[in-house]
Amino acid sequence: CHTSGMLTPNGKEYAQKIPREELTHLILRLLQAWKEPLSHFNQHIEHHQELPDDSLSKAKQISNMVHELKTGVEKSMGIISNSLNGVASSEAAGLSVSNEANMMSDSDFIHCFRRDSNKVQSYLKVLKCRIMPENSC
Repeated sequence: CHTSGMLTPNGKEYAQKIPREELTHLILRLLQAWKEPLSHFNQHIEHHQELPDDSLSKAKQISNMVHELKTGVEKSMGIISNSLNGVASSEAAGLSVSNEANMMSDSDFIHCFRRDSNKVQSYLKVLKCRIMPENSC
């Protein structure tokens, strides 16, 4: 996975030990790291004539969701993407997106995306519990 080089906490208990701002930055970096690969993936699958329209639509929907989630996290936490210490792209974060992500098979790509989506979901739950502890966390 092209994001394997990113240091991320394994498991909820480790994520809970990370300060809120740091965890938020990590979420944003993970989401940013998938922006370009998802765009390339969408272009790639558009050329597969055998794929049903539902699959093409779902791929575009996922890309839009990642963008909306990134925007939502930035707004809700009061963070502008440029505040990520100058990290404006996945290349700036030290990730070789164009090579590694583009060379993955579709199944590997989806596996890596699912892995990182699960991390983001877990980290967001930790943040939610910190912000709104009344939600029985």
